[in-house]
Amino acid sequence: QVQLVESGGGLVQAGGSLRLSCAASGRTFSSYAMAWFRQAPGKEREFVAGISSSGSITHYADSVKGRFTISRDNAKNMVYLQMNSLKPEDTAVYRCNAEETWGQGTQVTVSS
Repeated sequence: QVQLVESGGGLVQAGGSLRLSCAASGRTFSSYAMAWFRQAPGKEREFVAGISSSGSITHYADSVKGRFTISRDNAKNMVYLQMNSLKPEDTAVYRCNAEETWGQGTQVTVSS
């Protein structure tokens, strides 16, 4: 079973960038499709981006398409979310996901 730990969140001005990282433990990391989700206060959790086990297939929520990029490095057991052109509505706790496993989340706050 894989365990996930996110990092890289913080406070950024609108228009800025952040790169989130998700460190995974476990020997079977490369067999999992991975995803990022987010949840803003008072809102439901929403899908942000996903990537196949090999990294060859990615998909994005319409709200982040063209601004966010998901990637992975199976040799390092890492998944990344590059976030550019950030907007205040991107403010949320971002969590890494692999099937039933979730990380603890990292806070992203975008000021206007």
